[in-house]
Amino acid sequence: MRIRPFRAVYPNLDYVTSPDEFFGTVREKYPAYKESGFFQRTAQESIYIYQIVSQKRTHTGIIACTDIHDYLDGKIKKHENTLAAKEQQQMHLILARGAIVKPILLTYPDVPSLNKLIKKIVKEQTLFYEVQFEKTGHIHRFWEVKDGQLIEQFQQLFQQKVPISYIADGHHRTSTTALMYKRMLDRPDEPDYDQMLCTFFPVSELAVHDYNRIIESSPDISITTFMAKIAQVFDIEILDGPQKPTAKHEIVMYVNREWFRLQWKKEILKEYKKATVILDATLLNEKVLENILGIMDVRTDLRVRYVEGPKGLNEIRQKTNKDDSRVGFVLYPVELSDLMKVADAGEVMPPKSTWFEPRIKNGLIVQEL
Repeated sequence: MRIRPFRAVYPNLDYVTSPDEFFGTVREKYPAYKESGFFQRTAQESIYIYQIVSQKRTHTGIIACTDIHDYLDGKIKKHENTLAAKEQQQMHLILARGAIVKPILLTYPDVPSLNKLIKKIVKEQTLFYEVQFEKTGHIHRFWEVKDGQLIEQFQQLFQQKVPISYIADGHHRTSTTALMYKRMLDRPDEPDYDQMLCTFFPVSELAVHDYNRIIESSPDISITTFMAKIAQVFDIEILDGPQKPTAKHEIVMYVNREWFRLQWKKEILKEYKKATVILDATLLNEKVLENILGIMDVRTDLRVRYVEGPKGLNEIRQKTNKDDSRVGFVLYPVELSDLMKVADAGEVMPPKSTWFEPRIKNGLIVQEL
C-alpha cells in the first residue's frame, strides 16, 4: 500500500461546546463551519495515530492518504456492491464541501513491526488533541506524526508489509472518489482526486458485530404456517429467553413474543458447499426471506429493517413487538477471515452483513481538496 502524509484540517475545540451536536452536523454544514472559523489547518504534511477509547476496549490505527491506484489496481478490496444513487449523493456532498470529512475505514492483517511503531509513538509523543463525546462517552485521540524519518518508516512498512487492505466501512466513498478521479483526469481546473483519506486499523484492532433483521411477514401466512415452513430449513429449539447465537450457522429468531434457536439443516448447508464462504445472511435471504416471505430484493423492500448488534436484544424485542406480523432474526457475527475470503475472490456479501467498530466520526480530521 502507498500511503502519504497530508495537511489536515481539524476542529478548533475552543469553539466547540457540544461535540455530539457539532460533529453530528458537520457532514452537511462543513463549509459554513469552516467559514466561521471552527476549523484550522496544520502547518505541514503529517500522518496521524488515531485512537478510539470506549467503555469496552481501545482501538488504535493510523490516518493517512492512500493512492487511488491502489483501489483501481485491486489492492484495496471490497466486499459490498455500491448503488449509483448513493454515489450521486456522495458526489454532491464532496463537491459542495470541497473536502473529505470522514476517512474510509480499511483493515489489514497485523504487522508486528507496524504495531510496535504505533505503540511507541502513543507512549512517547505528545497528544495532538482529543475529543470526548457525551452520548457514548467515547474518546477520540490523535497524535501528529510530522517527523520526516518516521513518516518514511511508516511508508516503507506499508509498502513492504501491507500488500492489500480491505474496506470495512466506506464502500460508497471509495467508489465515488474513484469515479471522480476518472472524470476529472482531463480537467486541470478541477481538484485532483488521486488521494483517498483513509484510516487503517489492523484486524486485531477491529471488532465485528452482528447485524440483525426485523422482517414484516406476509399477511397471507399465519404463524402456524410460517413455523411449519421454517421447520423445513432449520432445526428449531425453543429458548427460555433472549439469547444471541453462539456459533456460525446458528440464528436466533423472535416471533410471537417467543425466542427460538435455529440451526440450518445439514442438507441446506450441503447445497452451498461450493460457495467461497457460506454466509448466514445469504442463506437467510434466499431460504427464508425470498422462498417463504416473497422478499426478492432486500436492498429495496421496505419490509426489511436492520438493527446493529451493539443495540442489543432488547431493541429487537421492542421493535418486533410493535407489530404482530414482525419477525426478528439475530445473526452470528461474520468472521473477518470469511470477509477477506469473499473479497479476495472478488465476490460480495449481502447488504448489512457486518457492523464494525470502531465507528469513525465526521469532521475530526479533514482532507481539503
